[in-house]
Amino acid sequence: MMSTEDGPKFAILGGGIGGLAAAAFLRAKGLDSDVYEQADALTEVGAGLVIAPNAARLLRRLGVLDRFIERAVQMEIGWEFRRWDNGAVLSAESLEEECMRLYGEHTYTAHRADLLDALRSAVPEHSIHLGKRCVSVEFEDDQAVLQFQDGETVRPDILIGADGVHSRVRTAIVGPTHAGESGICAFRALVPAEKAPDFAKRRAQTLWIGPDHHLVHYPVSGEMYVNLVAFAPAGANSVESWTATATVEELLDEFAGWDPRLVELIRAADTPGRWALLDREPLDRWNRANATLLGDAAHPMFPFFAQGAAQAIEDGAVLALCLAADRDNPVAALRRYEQLRRPRTARLQQVSHGRSHINHLPDGPEQQARDLAYSKADPLEANGWIYEYDPEVAVAASGNEPSIEHS
Repeated sequence: MMSTEDGPKFAILGGGIGGLAAAAFLRAKGLDSDVYEQADALTEVGAGLVIAPNAARLLRRLGVLDRFIERAVQMEIGWEFRRWDNGAVLSAESLEEECMRLYGEHTYTAHRADLLDALRSAVPEHSIHLGKRCVSVEFEDDQAVLQFQDGETVRPDILIGADGVHSRVRTAIVGPTHAGESGICAFRALVPAEKAPDFAKRRAQTLWIGPDHHLVHYPVSGEMYVNLVAFAPAGANSVESWTATATVEELLDEFAGWDPRLVELIRAADTPGRWALLDREPLDRWNRANATLLGDAAHPMFPFFAQGAAQAIEDGAVLALCLAADRDNPVAALRRYEQLRRPRTARLQQVSHGRSHINHLPDGPEQQARDLAYSKADPLEANGWIYEYDPEVAVAASGNEPSIEHS
């Protein structure tokens, strides 16, 4: 394995949330990396996301939480479930005090670009290489080799595949993976706050649930917009893409007959994006030789627990801790990383998958039982296994390990 005078050479393929989180945590441990991003500029497509306490804790540890919350919105109400036809509240959780009491951090909503900006602030500019389109990932014995469209070849000591749901690194590690059709497509849109109904501008993460559909909305971007994500049966023209679009009329058609207040919110939306949710089983392994996976490349999941970005950030933290603890044997560190992360992310993939059926029940006895269960549940405490997670605790439990501290 190659090495440099300054230590192992880490290459991260992908400059999205997972890739920048990994680079930031590696830097916090004194480990330099090179991030290769195919886009010419670091701009995050998509719209909103939720940063729950497990992710907020790590942004604080990186020293970027203050920057993030300049435009993020602190939630006061979370998991507010409403009935589809009349908006009746089935259950809601108070986040303002309880979240901090239980988990030591608040829950925030934000535009993806604002999270990306916060993470980028913790990564040196010289580490980020833009306009680097990878055309192949191959192995020469135990050496991962990256070929870029511009002719450059990179042979890193460690390759971290953070290249998303269509990951080239994943294919090189485990071969082609099957993605089945889930039968669900997602729409996403932003509504300018001045056009949004008042109920949608509350600091609440609201979920409207009904037959074969559900819709989530919450404020983002310093409360200048309301983020809207809707789920409906997939049409023949749905593709797995962040850039495909639909029309407001198509989205209105999906939610015809729903509460008029919700219809009013949809009508005020900009051009919606639309993509298919493809169904993927958890991987049996993430590593091959000196390469590993992270974020959506390792564990793409349905967005129904709002944990995709958080799990990518957790991955970066655990990976950095493992690599820092075993600097002389980074391949062994990758094995430890996979052992620590794969069971947790597989569980989240599975529970996120199950929520799609629960949210989309037709009216009837099963729906009534679900609504009754929601009225008695406390999601904030029930999901403690998600929100209380701390990478330092997890890694320390598998062996002594120093903490990540921002410097």
